[in-house]
Amino acid sequence: MIGKLKGILDSYGEDFVVIDVNGVGYVVHCSARTLQALPAPGEPVTLAIETHVREDQIRLFGFTADVEREWFRLLQTVQGVGTKVALAVLGTLKPADLATAVAMRDKAAIARTPGVGPKVAERIVTELKDKAPAYTDVDPAVVRLSGAVDERRAPAPVADAVSALVNLGYGQPQAAAAVAAAARTAGESADTRQLIRLGLKELSK
Repeated sequence: MIGKLKGILDSYGEDFVVIDVNGVGYVVHCSARTLQALPAPGEPVTLAIETHVREDQIRLFGFTADVEREWFRLLQTVQGVGTKVALAVLGTLKPADLATAVAMRDKAAIARTPGVGPKVAERIVTELKDKAPAYTDVDPAVVRLSGAVDERRAPAPVADAVSALVNLGYGQPQAAAAVAAAARTAGESADTRQLIRLGLKELSK
């Protein structure tokens, strides 16, 4: 099983590169984001590799970082997500942004991926929500509060403050994160008006 390739970038294809390793050319499929990050032909390159072996073929998928490869694997555990969709998602969102989108249940961010509809985006945030915080710097308390708001279990002042920020044009995940930070600062006794004011301050940072 190939886990890493280090060689010379030989050539580019539409969704792959050929890497020359000691005279052997390996065809490696990559996301659009990875392709854009790679050097010009003739330059040295190192890629983390995910190897897929089937009866009729062996396919290599390349990533600039191990965390991107881990997300490639994770995404494919979701029903309806294969290698093509997983690469498309990683071509649209950086691993950190994808982790944040999953943690904050930001379906809209994931649905921006070409070929990913609302149903697949919903499955991604639902099935991976317990795995995402390990890959992101989002405060777990923010994730919990966002989930509570999403499920209408948050205290009334918090839910009302989030609703007010959404009405002002902010996305639900961003509004929930801002109000979560505001609630930590102001304490449990904060009223809706105070949470809105502090939430707006968080969003302006």
